[in-house]
Amino acid sequence: MALLRLTKHHGLGNDFLVYLDPDRQAPLTAELARALCDRHTGVGADGLIRLGPGDRGLAGAMELRNADGGAAEISGNGLRCAGQALVEAGVVAPGEMVLATTAGERRLDVGTTDAWGVARVRAGMGRARVLREAPEWVHGDVKSAARVDVGNPHLVLVVADAGAVDVEQRGAPAEASVPGGVNVEFVTPGPGADELTLRTWERGSGETLACGSGSCAAAAAARAWGLVGERVVVRNPGGTLEVTFDGDGAVTLTGPAQLVAVVEVDLERVGAGVGDGGATGGASPGLQGGAPPA
Repeated sequence: MALLRLTKHHGLGNDFLVYLDPDRQAPLTAELARALCDRHTGVGADGLIRLGPGDRGLAGAMELRNADGGAAEISGNGLRCAGQALVEAGVVAPGEMVLATTAGERRLDVGTTDAWGVARVRAGMGRARVLREAPEWVHGDVKSAARVDVGNPHLVLVVADAGAVDVEQRGAPAEASVPGGVNVEFVTPGPGADELTLRTWERGSGETLACGSGSCAAAAAARAWGLVGERVVVRNPGGTLEVTFDGDGAVTLTGPAQLVAVVEVDLERVGAGVGDGGATGGASPGLQGGAPPA
């Protein structure tokens, strides 16, 4: 059997399956992500993360696919979960580390996991580019709109009441309207000063309980519009994240990562082959190792 050991983490309900692949024996395919992330026939998650070996002294290399199998450049919640996974596996000690991602290197500061499985993690997200333009179809109750690049694409829409938005009805066509897809943020200033209320339709996953990169994108756009300052509390449905900006405009995201389970999956049973051609074949040391013991 081809056995793959994973850890399951979440950042405020935005959940990820993570596996360590130090020997590069278990490529992250669209088929694998779809099978494992399926909430009925797989394990269930918003995304699947593969952590390969890091070069030049980096703690690791992060690769991410969304639940639909599509590749994602980066994820703020996923980054924090990846950092916790590396610490819990004993690859690195708690504290500062650097991960390689498709969007570039990202620095993390990972706290110690407590008795509830929670670690506080600070993630450097790079610089957010706010493009003061939006698709022609943006109208109606949208007060302001902007495209934002946080290493992955976002469309930030300011509305009167984010809680009243039908996120699926509006988010799905908005995602499909942009080549390659886009994450869509519905944001309302408040309830307090330097606070935002956010709901997100994530590319390839649908509405999620929290979005780390979306929180950064929303805060960057709101800051450009003069709605918030340098430290922003972003209220996601799953809880709050803190976004801060330094003097050069670099974005830092702070929030929890929680380890909830260690799972060993027989890939033949979920129909998710790995390796050349998707063949499951026999188990290899790289598939069975690299995660905390159950």
